[in-house]
Amino acid sequence: MPFIMLATLIDMMAIGLIIPVLPAMVGEFTGSQAHQAYWYGVVTFAFSLANFFGSPFLGALSDSRGRRAVLLLGFCGMAFSFLATVLATALWMLIAVRVVSGAMQANVSVANAYVADITPPEMRAKRFGMLGAMFGIGFILGPVMGGLLGAIDLRLPFFLAGSLALLNLLYGYFVLPESLPPERRRAFEWRSINPVGALRGLAQTRGVGLLVAVIACSGLSQFVLYTTWVLYTTFKFGWGPQENGWSLAAVGIVSAVVQGLLLGRLLRTFSPRRLAVLGLLSSTLAYLMWGAATEGWMMFAIIFVNLLGVTVTASIQSLISQAADPRSQGQALGAVGGLNSLMAVIAPAIGAPLLAMVSHLPRGDWRIGAPFYFCAALQAASLTLAVIHFRRARRARLAA
Repeated sequence: MPFIMLATLIDMMAIGLIIPVLPAMVGEFTGSQAHQAYWYGVVTFAFSLANFFGSPFLGALSDSRGRRAVLLLGFCGMAFSFLATVLATALWMLIAVRVVSGAMQANVSVANAYVADITPPEMRAKRFGMLGAMFGIGFILGPVMGGLLGAIDLRLPFFLAGSLALLNLLYGYFVLPESLPPERRRAFEWRSINPVGALRGLAQTRGVGLLVAVIACSGLSQFVLYTTWVLYTTFKFGWGPQENGWSLAAVGIVSAVVQGLLLGRLLRTFSPRRLAVLGLLSSTLAYLMWGAATEGWMMFAIIFVNLLGVTVTASIQSLISQAADPRSQGQALGAVGGLNSLMAVIAPAIGAPLLAMVSHLPRGDWRIGAPFYFCAALQAASLTLAVIHFRRARRARLAA
């Protein structure tokens, strides 16, 4: 567990470094806020579309060849992406780099499968939370460094992110052990890399059912948030890379504290099902408040209030991992990654136009929060679907 946690930490630091500055870099090639929002949506869409088709392939490959090789491939893709972005002199170059990078990365789903390989079912929610804590710490350190460096030069964070990805590649090659022994591997099947087929298989897995729709709605709301956060705060409050870096660091602090310290205690009080419901309720309210915020400090306050919202992903992933066959963890969690990638494909096509429509409004106007109101509606739908699924599952257990 320490090996994969450190690899995940370095990975997320590298990703966190570029988040505060990538929208500003896109802005260098555009002439207005509306065009900046639109083209940033295109850049995000390119990565997500490539990742949607690449993630099931890499997940199935990790079931066949082992987790370590696929993680190393992902680290290579990240290093290429960040270092090539430094050399980009036009928007089409940024888009091309993100396509290659997206096709080569399935680090999140493969890391989750790695944890499932080495963890008994009853401990997976807690272990997924520990992995989530590494995501959180990465998002504390990465965005802060990215914001500070981006205030000096927009390309400096990409240099550092590429260097971290190379460091992770070396660490993974020389230190990270393989988690999947040969006797637990399964033959690679080309039909298993069909993302639509992988999602259908996930939906048909006993005990999953409507959780696929919960993941879809919740994931779409999260990716709309990721797509629009930096530009939203720029348009509404006049924030730059430094302020956005600190806000993303606040998200990381909450994620690390909740998933690393509080999640185990919460699971002793609440089941993963109950925790998922409470988390969805909390995040629905948080999206509404982010959209309605009139001062920058309110964004920070809402981040720290939305503690339970951080527990949703680990809770639902543990339920799906327990429902999946032990020999298909990579494929099942790869399908979850593919579903999230599909939502990441759809999110820029919704979030960027919504933000572009309100980009002309004066700073502080409540209508600039349109993307967040949409996220709140999605999260409310997730909450409703989760409650229906858990009630059906409870009735089925009582009838058995």
